[in-house]
Amino acid sequence: MAKADKLAQLPSPLGCDDLCRQCDPNSLGFETTADLPEQPAVEGQFRAVDALEFALGMKQHGYNAYALGPFGIGKHAIVRKLLKEKARGQAVPPDWCYVYNFSRPHKPKAIPVPAGTGVELRDTMEKMVTDLRSAIPAVFKSDDYRHRRHTIEERIKAQQEEAFGAVQENASKHDIAIMQTENGVGFAPTREGKVLPPEEFAALPGPVREQIQETIRQIQERFSDILQKVPDWARELREKVQALDNEVTQMAVRAMIRDLRERFADLPRVVEHLDALEADVIRNVRLFLGQAEGPPQQMPMQMGLTGAVAQPEDPTDNPMFRRYQINVLVDRNHLEGAPVIYPDHPTYQELYGRIEHVVEMGALITDFTRIKAGALHRANGGYLIVDARKLLMEPFAWEGLKRALRSHEIRVESPGQSAGVISTLSLDPEPIPLDIKVIVIGERDLYYKLDAYDPDFQDLFKVTADFDGEIPRTDENNLMYARILGTMARREGLHPLSAGAVARLCDHSARLAGDSERLSAQMRRLNDLVREANHLAYGNGHDRIEAEDVETAIRAAQKRVGRLRHEIHEQILRETILIDTDGARVGQINGLSVLQIGRYPFGKPSRITARLRMGAGRVVDIEREVELGGPLHSKGVLILNAYLGATYATDRPLSLSASIVFEQSYGGVDGDSASSAELYTLLSALADAPILQGLAVTGSVNQHGEVQAIGGVNEKIEGYFDICQSRGLTGDQGVLIPQSNIKHLMLRPDIVEAVRENRFRVYGISTIDEGLSVLTGVSAGERDEGGVYPDGSINAKVEARLNELADQRRDFAQQDDGANKEMSET
Repeated sequence: MAKADKLAQLPSPLGCDDLCRQCDPNSLGFETTADLPEQPAVEGQFRAVDALEFALGMKQHGYNAYALGPFGIGKHAIVRKLLKEKARGQAVPPDWCYVYNFSRPHKPKAIPVPAGTGVELRDTMEKMVTDLRSAIPAVFKSDDYRHRRHTIEERIKAQQEEAFGAVQENASKHDIAIMQTENGVGFAPTREGKVLPPEEFAALPGPVREQIQETIRQIQERFSDILQKVPDWARELREKVQALDNEVTQMAVRAMIRDLRERFADLPRVVEHLDALEADVIRNVRLFLGQAEGPPQQMPMQMGLTGAVAQPEDPTDNPMFRRYQINVLVDRNHLEGAPVIYPDHPTYQELYGRIEHVVEMGALITDFTRIKAGALHRANGGYLIVDARKLLMEPFAWEGLKRALRSHEIRVESPGQSAGVISTLSLDPEPIPLDIKVIVIGERDLYYKLDAYDPDFQDLFKVTADFDGEIPRTDENNLMYARILGTMARREGLHPLSAGAVARLCDHSARLAGDSERLSAQMRRLNDLVREANHLAYGNGHDRIEAEDVETAIRAAQKRVGRLRHEIHEQILRETILIDTDGARVGQINGLSVLQIGRYPFGKPSRITARLRMGAGRVVDIEREVELGGPLHSKGVLILNAYLGATYATDRPLSLSASIVFEQSYGGVDGDSASSAELYTLLSALADAPILQGLAVTGSVNQHGEVQAIGGVNEKIEGYFDICQSRGLTGDQGVLIPQSNIKHLMLRPDIVEAVRENRFRVYGISTIDEGLSVLTGVSAGERDEGGVYPDGSINAKVEARLNELADQRRDFAQQDDGANKEMSET
């Protein structure tokens, strides 16, 4: 068969239309994005949206959702938009207030009130207390109060004076004087109104002295009986004055509280608090009179016995008045619909609230007015969006969220109290019932780890909203992209994008997706490109972002992270790394791989070689032997061994020993995308057929010799093209890729142009036989009806070589048996 005939049977290279599917700017139907309506996020995430709507519709507990997907695809925007639409039609949940607990001060009470009522209640209560602080002192200074109190005091005083007067009269009748001495009250006999001196009293006859002493004793007893009644009179005075104070206070307080009771009559817990507040004001009326708490002033006693009560320096600053305040924890006065809350920094206290303390006299002081709301309080009755990674990085935050969802209540406490490591308790606020839907947003790996290792996760987050990283590439989605990019540019004050710029961004999005039929949903990277292109447009004096600005931004972004790629490229050109791009070699091929540096992948060609000899049918993977080959790469080499045996040695043993290696590879090798290249190299060595070194290969192979799709096809082609271009394109250079990867091609314009000018070629290969034909320039050949390959074909040469090795192995085995027999006979 002539060479020309053999070449005529080779597969044809791909055309330019297969290498890059470009978006036509004219198909978009606008001049600039300034003409388009706004659209904040990617649509088309039907699976995820359906899951979220299901979660929001379920009323049972535990149907919270985890929204998972790649970074930068707009999960937050989609979730927020969906929740806001859902929340808009719902009732506004109540305000929540904390009030003083008059019976148990360390346990403040939580009271729900209709939305917008909390501030009204707080302001009304403050005004009432202010009015009471004016009204109560005024009542106690009134003439009526003073007259009534004076009447009570005079009545008690009159009883006191009457009792003491009777004793005094009895003593005077018996000529006995009652005197105040240093040691108390004394009694002495008198004569003609004067105290009888001791010597005269001693001169009296004995019976007279005894009679006087008996009289004094009786008067003393009577006086002692009266003195014992003094505390009773004092208590009676206190009780009567207290009753008067209570009566007067009730008149002042009830008149004001009556209006509040009527105003909030439909709120039983508020009315209950007002009742407790009224009782406390009456009980502590001295606060409003500018006096310290304690018993009322003691009644004045004869002989100067009085009790005084200290006055505070500034009654208006008495912290005891804080008990009458209302702590509005959550105010929904300006809210329309249910709340949608996203805490950007989900610490424990940011989520569950906190109790603040102040330092007074070296001590930490707090009260119920220092209880502050958390995101759960603000989202209660609505929806909470939280970032999974941020939440899991904060101590106690994840466990606290689960505890709140399990118990259906929000308990404000410090992390130390919830963990049981702090026993000191200052305040223990009443828990607030929790009614909420939580949407956690995060990556897929976090979701799968939580699902596998957290036993509570499946019970609390029953719904999975899985976002796609790609969407179909259609005219409608191209236009949607334009609206999204235009919305971002408009909101950030950037230039509008021309139709050409949007078309170039759509092409780049397909490149990021690695598929000409898909668009990447990772808008974050495209938004960054728009910002960078806008910067270039300003520098170029454009009033809008053009396609060349986008192209320049793409090139600049790649250049900024392309140091390692440039160094490898330079080492190949300087022949430090050996890569041939012309000529032909037996058992040597250029394989293509992809290196990933951060978010930047780039292609790198590698030389793969194979050597063989007679052996026991083993193909040695040198990378695996030295533990540099990963399991997927080793799997590919084992498939080669199976393919050789099943294709060429079905009726005799496979009798070769071959070694395959990535030359100048000093790191790990994994993946099976080089398995077809390794098989081509081995077949080349068996057939003694040179492989054209201007061609490079990628693709995996199965046991039937079918070439399978691989990843990173664009980067692999471009990496090899850049080497060939630097050395000079000859027209004989190109790349073999799997046929199934053609739909993934989104190559650079310069590569498409080189193919159009026949300076570079790209082949789509379906089988190993097709690839062999292209690589060697000789038809691989197919078996005829008799099972024989055509003469001169690659497969015929491979089969012949394997048969030859099998014969050599048989002859060697017979010679070895003969030598062993001869030695045995000797």
